[in-house]
Amino acid sequence: MHWPTFDPSDEPLDVITKISHFYGDGVEFVIAGGGNTSYKNDERVWVKASGASLATVSPEGFVELDRAALAETFLQEFGDDPTAREAQYKDALNAARICPELGQRGSVESLMHHAIPGRYVVHTHSTQMNKLTCSEAGEDMARQLYGEDNIIWIPFVDPGYILSKVIHKALGEYTQATGRDKPRAILLQNHGIIVMADEPDQIREDTDWLLTCLADHIDHSATVISQRPIFMPAEATVSVINLVAPALRLLLAEDGIPKIVKFCDSPVVQEFVCDPDGKTMAGSGPLNPDQIVYCKSFPLWLDIDPAITGNQLTETLRAAIAAHAEKTGFPPKIVLVKDLGLFSVGDDSKAAETTRLMYTDAIKIMLTSRTLGDIHFLSQRDREFIDAWEVEQFRRKVAAAKGLQGRMARRVVVVTGAAQGIGNGIAGALAEEGAHVVLMDVNAEGVAQAAEELALRHGASRAIGVGADVSSSAAMADAIHKAVRTYGGIDLFVSNAGVLRAGSVIDMNPDDFALVADVNYNGYFICVQAVAPIMATQHHASSDCLSDVIQINSKSGLIGSDRNGAYAGSKFGGIGLTQSFALELVTSGIKVNAICPGNFFDGTLWSDPEKGLFVQYLNAGKVAGAKSVEDVRRSYEAKIPMGRGCTMEDVVRGILYLVEQRYETGQALPVTGGQVMLS
Repeated sequence: MHWPTFDPSDEPLDVITKISHFYGDGVEFVIAGGGNTSYKNDERVWVKASGASLATVSPEGFVELDRAALAETFLQEFGDDPTAREAQYKDALNAARICPELGQRGSVESLMHHAIPGRYVVHTHSTQMNKLTCSEAGEDMARQLYGEDNIIWIPFVDPGYILSKVIHKALGEYTQATGRDKPRAILLQNHGIIVMADEPDQIREDTDWLLTCLADHIDHSATVISQRPIFMPAEATVSVINLVAPALRLLLAEDGIPKIVKFCDSPVVQEFVCDPDGKTMAGSGPLNPDQIVYCKSFPLWLDIDPAITGNQLTETLRAAIAAHAEKTGFPPKIVLVKDLGLFSVGDDSKAAETTRLMYTDAIKIMLTSRTLGDIHFLSQRDREFIDAWEVEQFRRKVAAAKGLQGRMARRVVVVTGAAQGIGNGIAGALAEEGAHVVLMDVNAEGVAQAAEELALRHGASRAIGVGADVSSSAAMADAIHKAVRTYGGIDLFVSNAGVLRAGSVIDMNPDDFALVADVNYNGYFICVQAVAPIMATQHHASSDCLSDVIQINSKSGLIGSDRNGAYAGSKFGGIGLTQSFALELVTSGIKVNAICPGNFFDGTLWSDPEKGLFVQYLNAGKVAGAKSVEDVRRSYEAKIPMGRGCTMEDVVRGILYLVEQRYETGQALPVTGGQVMLS
C-alpha cells in the first residue's frame, strides 16, 4: 500500500483515517486490528474505538473525548487492586466521551493519546521494532542507535492506566532534560512503538527512520546463529500432517463443534521448529499482550516419531493436550511439531489464520532478539494480568460475536466438480450456511476462479479451489492433503464430479463408455478412498464425531435410461458403492449416502437456447404436437407429480437433511418430485 495523498480539503479525521489504513494494511505493523491512532486539538481527542481495525476504520470509528475530563483522570487515585483500578479507569474514560449515545467503547489507551504531544499519534506493534523492544539489550541499543534526545524508552508496565501515567511522567522528565516538547518516538518494551507529529508526513518519516536504522544494525552487527535444519523425512510429513490436524480438530472441539486447524511450514517456522533451542524459546512465555490474547501464553511442543501409527498418535496427542491444559490452565492454540511445522487453532479459518500470523510474528522476533542480546519474555505476573484483563476479554467477545452462523457453521466441506453447474451451486449454498468450502475440479483455472468468487462473498479464508482429477488416486490424495493443510480436516465430502455420454449400446464408442465409468464410478471409489482415513481419524479423536460422504447420483441410478446406459450403469453402480461403503465405514463414524436428483430443467443441459435438450427434442420431433420449447418443457414437467423440475435448493435441502440425520446411512435419497419412488 502506498503512502496516502493528503488533500487540502481533508479534515483531520480524514487524515488520521488514511494514516490508520496505511499502517493497518500490512501485518508488519499490526495483526488482528491491533494498535491505535488518534487526532487531537486543544479541547478534544479522537481515538480509534476499541474493537475497530486500523485497516478499515472510518472517521466515524473514532471516539471523541473531552481532554479536560481526561486531564482530571490523571489526578484521580484508583487504588492498588488491578481489577478495581481498571474498572474505575474504564468508567472514567466512558465519562469523558462527548457522544456516549453512540455506544462506542474508547480505547483503553485514550488517556495515553491525550498525554502525548502532537496532533497525530500512531501506536503500532511493528515486528521489526519489536525485535529490539523484546531484547534484553534493547534499551541500551536503542539509545545508541537513535540518540538519547530522540527517543523515550518505557519498560513494560500494565497497559492502560498505568502505561498512560508512566508515559505522562516520562514526557515531563524528557522535556525538562532536553527542552523539547516531544521525542521522535516512544519505544515500549515488549509492546511496540509510538510516533507523534503535527504533520502526517512526519509520522512516515520518523517511522521509516526507526526501521531503517534498526535494519542496518541487524544486517551489519547482529550475530547470526546458524545451524543446518534437520527436517522430518519428506515421505513422512504428509502422513503426520494428515493425522495430527484432523485429530486436533476434535480433541480441541468445544460443544462438539470441531475447530479449524491450519498447518504452516514456512521457512521461518521451519527454522524455529528445527532449532536446537526452539523448544526452550517456545516454553519461555509470551513476548507481548497480543500474543497472549490470540495464542495464549504457551504453545504445545511435540516431538513425534514419524513411524507412529494413527491411533497411537491420536492417543499421544490426547495425553499431551491434557497435560498442557493441566499445566497452563488452557488448551493450546498453537501446536509446534519438532522438525515439521506449526498448527494453529481457531473457531473458524479467520481466527486460526490470525493465531498463525501472531505466533509467526513472535517467531521472527525471537529468532532475531536472541542475536541482539537474549530475549526478554513477559513475566508470569504480567502475562497473568493480560490474560485476566477485562479489556482483552472484551476483545475476545467482539471476535466471538463475529463468528459464523448457519447449519454448516465451522464445518469443512469438499465438493468435487465444483467449477460450475450443480457442484458450484452446492458449494455456494453450503458456504451460505457457514461452511468452509474446498472446491475441486479437473478444470484448475475454472475452480480457482469459482473459489475466488465465493471468497469475495463470504470472506477470503472461507473457500479455496483445488485442481484435481477424481479418476486419479495420486491427484485426489494430493487434493485432500491440501484441504487438510488449509482447514485441518473434512466433515462433509460431496462426490459430485461426473460426466454424461449418451448413446446406444449398439453404436456407442467404447472409449466414451470407459470415460463415464472412470469418472462416475471409479472416481467415486477413489474419492472415498482418499477422504475416509481423514474422517476416521476425527472419529477416533471423538467418538461422537460423525462425518458424511454424499454422492450426487441421479434418478438414472434408480431406473434405467433409454440410450443412456453408460451413465445409468455408472449411477446404479454408485448406489452399490454407497451401500457397501456405508457398511464398511460405519465403525469409523462415516455416514455414506447418495442423493438422486431429478432433471434440472433450468440448467444449461436442458434450457440452453442453442444446444439444450428442450431445443434438441423440439427439432427432433420427440414430443408429439410440440410447437415450441415451452411445449416440450411442459410435456416433461407433466411427467412429474409435483409438476416441476428439480432445483438446487431441493438438492441442498437433501444434503442438509442427510448430514443432520445421524441415524441414516447407505441410503439413496430421491429428489425427483415423486417421479421416481423407492420400493
